[in-house]
Amino acid sequence: MLLPLQYDFFVRAILVGTLVGGLCGLIGVYVVLRRMAYIGHGLSHSIFGGAVVSYIMSINFFIGASLWGFLSAILITITSKKTNVSSDSSIGIITTASFALGIALISRYKNFTRSFDAALFGNILGVTKEDLMSVIFVALLVSIVVFVIYKYLLFTTFDPVNAAYYGVSVGWVDTVFSLIMAATVVVSLQILGVTMIASTIIIPPVIARILTSNFNKMVIISVLLGAFSSLVGLYLSFYLDISSGPAVVLFSSFLFIISLIYSVVNRKIRTFLVKTKMD
Repeated sequence: MLLPLQYDFFVRAILVGTLVGGLCGLIGVYVVLRRMAYIGHGLSHSIFGGAVVSYIMSINFFIGASLWGFLSAILITITSKKTNVSSDSSIGIITTASFALGIALISRYKNFTRSFDAALFGNILGVTKEDLMSVIFVALLVSIVVFVIYKYLLFTTFDPVNAAYYGVSVGWVDTVFSLIMAATVVVSLQILGVTMIASTIIIPPVIARILTSNFNKMVIISVLLGAFSSLVGLYLSFYLDISSGPAVVLFSSFLFIISLIYSVVNRKIRTFLVKTKMD
C-alpha cells in the first residue's frame, strides 16, 4: 500500500483522483435522479474536442476545455428548451460534432496522437500540480454552488413542473447545473479519460440508490463510493499497469454487482421473514 506513495506523481494522482471521485459522486446523484445520464456521456465527448483545439492553439487546457464545455452545455440547454428538438437529440448532435472535430484535428495534426490514449482512457502519470490545484478549486466551487442552490436544485430535480409554478426559474437552475457538470467533466479528464467519465458519474449514485431511498444518505454514500472507487482504482492501475480510467470504472462496476447481489439477497430474506411471521 505504501510503495506507490514514494512517487510524487502517484501522491498527486491519489489526491486528484479521490477529489474527482467524490465530486463525480456528488454531481452524479442529481444526474441520475434527473435522468440525465446521457448528457454526462455527451459532455465528456464534447470537451474532448475543446481539449484538442486548446492543444493545437497552445491555450491553457483548463481554460480552453472549460470554455468549450460551458458553451456545449449552454447550447444543449438552449436547443432542448427553446426548440422542438428533444434533449437527447440536441445532446447527440452537439457533442458528437464536437468529438468528431477533435478526431479530425488529431488526424490533421499528428503530434497530438501520442496523448490520444491518455485523453481517452486517463493517465495517472500525467497528473500535475496544476491539475491538483484545478481540481481543488472546482471541487470547492461546485460544493459551494450546490449548497447555495440546494433547495432550488432539489425542487427542480423531483418536481420541475411545480417548481416553475412556484416561481423557480427552472431554466436558470438547469443551466447552472449543466455548467458545474461541465466543470466536473473537465477536471476529471486527466484521471478518468473521455470514455470513462460518464460511468464514474453514474455508477456510485446508482449503487447509493440501491442501498437507500433517503436523499441525504444517497448523497453521502455516493460521494464516499466515488472517492473510494477512485482510490482503489488508482492502486489497481499502478500495480496492474493499466490506464487509470478503466481501472476506476471496473472497480466501481464490481461494487455495483456486489450491491445488486446484496439487494436481491436482502429482499429475499425479508420476504422469507415476513412469510414466517404470517405462518
